[in-house]
Amino acid sequence: MLLLIVLSGLIISLCMGLRQSLGLFMRPMTLDLGISAATFGFTIALQNIVWGVSQPFVGALADRYGPRPVLIVTALLYALGLLLMMVSKSIPGGLEVAGFLIGIGTAGAGFGVLIGTISRATPPEKRSQTVGLVAAAGSLGTMVIAPLGGWLIDGFGWQAAMLAFAAIAGSMAILSLPIREQAVSDGNLSKVNQKLGEALREAIGHRGYLFMTLAFFACGFQLVFITTHLPAYLQLCGVAPGVAASALGLIGLFNAVGTYLFGLLGARYSQKHLLALIYLLRTLIIVAFLLAPISAASTLVFAAAMGFLWLGVAPLVTGIIGRVFGLTHFNTLYGIVFLSHQVGSFFGAWMGGLVFDRFGNYNFGWGALIVIGVTAFTLQWLMDERPPLERKPSGEPEAVPA
Repeated sequence: MLLLIVLSGLIISLCMGLRQSLGLFMRPMTLDLGISAATFGFTIALQNIVWGVSQPFVGALADRYGPRPVLIVTALLYALGLLLMMVSKSIPGGLEVAGFLIGIGTAGAGFGVLIGTISRATPPEKRSQTVGLVAAAGSLGTMVIAPLGGWLIDGFGWQAAMLAFAAIAGSMAILSLPIREQAVSDGNLSKVNQKLGEALREAIGHRGYLFMTLAFFACGFQLVFITTHLPAYLQLCGVAPGVAASALGLIGLFNAVGTYLFGLLGARYSQKHLLALIYLLRTLIIVAFLLAPISAASTLVFAAAMGFLWLGVAPLVTGIIGRVFGLTHFNTLYGIVFLSHQVGSFFGAWMGGLVFDRFGNYNFGWGALIVIGVTAFTLQWLMDERPPLERKPSGEPEAVPA
């Protein structure tokens, strides 16, 4: 179990650290390749929408065949996509193909598959804390990879930095070799033999599941807008370029603390209300950041505060899904919720580029983050998190145990 936790945390750390540092390449790639901010933003957006669309299918493959083959194949696709970005100038549609491959790679090597594996191996009473621990460790990659990427870009050029990123992605395949599927440690034993179609119908008919899925859109919209466009926004405000890399690294550091803390809190308090508070606090922090004068100091404070709330959603969302629907089809059900997150990510990345190209600033984009964040808070707070059988009308007979 300890080896599984360590390897899962390391793989997620590398995967998410690479993904959240790609915004550093926007400025040098647009200048060198002669592409617009919207074109680069669309590539990041495509990664995120492909990640979301493929997550339920990648999750279903992991549910059926185990995590190891899925992890190895998707890690190699991730590395190939980064290599294509490096040589995209000489390949028609290279950026779009690269975005497609990186999206599939992230679906396999990111949270979806490994969090499901961890959840299956952990008793229900320890699940939230353990998932929080792995997600916290997984957030540390940004703290290292973002400054490393900034240093490589400044010292050796963006292509050398992208090659290093591809090598890091390829290493995830090697780290996946010892991972095996774990026996289900699930308190909801009635779900063990449930068919996939039945599980999907049950989830889609659950209003609380739909509310949580819609609220997760805001999470992706806010976070990917920030990771993709914060470096360019800071340059517009006259902040030194190195501050952006430091800010992304600081997000990773405080993310580790916040994610682990929310994992602990999720074992004691209402997980749906904690999720709602994360959405609300993020939105209030964005408002405070925009109202204060933009400087290196205010940016680092903003990054630390947002980092504290960054991936705290992971142990809470996974805890709700496991408790309400069981773990037999966990990866698939989580993948559907995550699809909403990635649709938000797509629009967050792409919309930011469109707004900048149209108006020369990000004012409209920041406003959209605030409105969507308040909406997510409301939906999540009102979520019905009772398991499906508890939601049946009183006149409807309960299922008779075999």
